[in-house]
Amino acid sequence: MKLKTSALVTGALLGSAVMAAAECADPVKVGVLHSLSGTMAISETTLKDTMLLLIEEQNAKGGVLGCQIEAVVVDPASDWPLFAEKARELLTVHDVDVIFGNWTSVSRKSVLPVIEELNGLLFYPVQYEGEESSRNVFYTGAAPNQQAIPATDYFLEELGVEKFALLGTDYVYPRTTNNILESYLKSKGIAQEDIFVNYTPFGHSDWATIVADVVALGADGKQVGVISTINGDANIGFYKELAAAGISADDIPVVAFSVGEEELSGLDTSNLVGHLAAWNYFQSAESEANDAWVAAWKAKMGDDRVTNDPMEAHYIGFNMWVNAVEAAGTTDVDAVRNAMYGQEFPNLTGGTAVMLPNHHLAKPVLIGEITADGQFDIVSQTDEVPGDAWTDFLPESAVLTSDWKDLGCGMYNTETKSCVQLTSNY
Repeated sequence: MKLKTSALVTGALLGSAVMAAAECADPVKVGVLHSLSGTMAISETTLKDTMLLLIEEQNAKGGVLGCQIEAVVVDPASDWPLFAEKARELLTVHDVDVIFGNWTSVSRKSVLPVIEELNGLLFYPVQYEGEESSRNVFYTGAAPNQQAIPATDYFLEELGVEKFALLGTDYVYPRTTNNILESYLKSKGIAQEDIFVNYTPFGHSDWATIVADVVALGADGKQVGVISTINGDANIGFYKELAAAGISADDIPVVAFSVGEEELSGLDTSNLVGHLAAWNYFQSAESEANDAWVAAWKAKMGDDRVTNDPMEAHYIGFNMWVNAVEAAGTTDVDAVRNAMYGQEFPNLTGGTAVMLPNHHLAKPVLIGEITADGQFDIVSQTDEVPGDAWTDFLPESAVLTSDWKDLGCGMYNTETKSCVQLTSNY
């Protein structure tokens, strides 16, 4: 259902409370597109649970535009083409007003042509490689300049890392991120021969040879560091192999971009203490808002359930969407999109997230050390960093900017003063 006016506006215009109530005969529908089975279920099931809690809390406040919100949950089962089918189902069969979903970039790329064709709206909550800007997506996770680049700087400046092992799962996010990082590292004086890059399939479990290769990288005595874009349950085997090889964070530090509290909750972290992760949020963040969120989460899900960064991204994105719908007086995608620009909402680390015209958030960058209880000791935190859709460290991207508010373009060439294209790169 598409609410063209709010219950309040309808009642005022028609002078009829009965007509206003009739507008809410059907609920506002929110699609939840997260894998509940397969290799990514370890990460995505929690995001489904997050959306259900957020919707429950919002309904307790009266819903949106005076209407209750209904979650429509589907399971794309870690099957990338199935994400596209499920997105189409949500928009055409269930007639959802918005979708919150996806984890991997390959699943998001699968969904893009569907939501652009049908003018759907997707809130994407996970760090990603950038190099994309869709008018139908709000990217509430980190762009590379809000995670990968600051983490690399931490390795260079704080830990004195001289050789880099870039280990990733074999799909678009790790490959593009590592392409950016290779260029960045070379600009910082790191030689090509001091950069080791390796990709493994989803669900990879045999890490002995790769870990041995990483160890060998430091045979000359130079400090080696691992930048990990390994996704899903493959992380379990990787960290177990590190422990089995007797490698500590002092020997070879690892900074992960896809390992948070949820992934660590299934591991014995005693041998992982001191390894790092870079995110925009950790459960250990100290703020009143975070205390309240963690308490609500545990009250609903149990004391053993943890919070993590993509959950905060959904927390911010969902609340911004609610506020944009209220401001627009409708769930119509075009009206909500326009109302999203400049939306502000308190993040869980004590600051304020802001939605930019490039459909990315301004958020702080945090680096945390793994502790024995599976949490993170925050060792570095920046002020809010504006997300950048197009990296400055690839020549073809450095000339591009995204501005859907004023330029109406996500791929605007600042040299030619022209819009390259309106659809995203699939």
